[in-house]
Amino acid sequence: MNYKTFETERLLIRPVEEEDAEFILELLNTPKFLELIGDREVRTADEAKQYIRKKMLPQLYRLGFGNYAVVRKTDGELLGTCGLHDREGLEGVDIGFAFLPQHERMGYAYESALRLKQAALENFGIKQILGITSKANLASQKLLLKLGLKFERTITLPNEEEEILLYRFSVEEEEE
Repeated sequence: MNYKTFETERLLIRPVEEEDAEFILELLNTPKFLELIGDREVRTADEAKQYIRKKMLPQLYRLGFGNYAVVRKTDGELLGTCGLHDREGLEGVDIGFAFLPQHERMGYAYESALRLKQAALENFGIKQILGITSKANLASQKLLLKLGLKFERTITLPNEEEEILLYRFSVEEEEE
């Protein structure tokens, strides 16, 4: 099946694929990812390929959207990921993002997340977008607010201990 890709002026946003294993391995093991998002216990390229196959691709196949690789158009470099996630414990689709440290603070996360928010509403018929982040992740909190999500409450996801922040954007609220 052919899955949608999206573009912005600077970025190509395409579904993550198994060939991205080395990049995913690097991203999942950056100090910031480990501290603020969590340890996915992926330590080798083979484990990264398995992670993509078991954790990322099934949702894409099931719903037609999922985790996307964010690629800079000028040189084809993989910068990070941005995705629309159907996550256990959340009633709605969660927008998430993670970038390699050298590509942070350049507007790529906002640019890709804004484009995926638009795709969620226009291409996938999603009426409500959620965002979750740790209390310590101030950059993520600011980005969710900039994307138009509003802080709602703290929650704890199934099989997790840490209380996290839940943000929400709803089409109905925007129309009022």
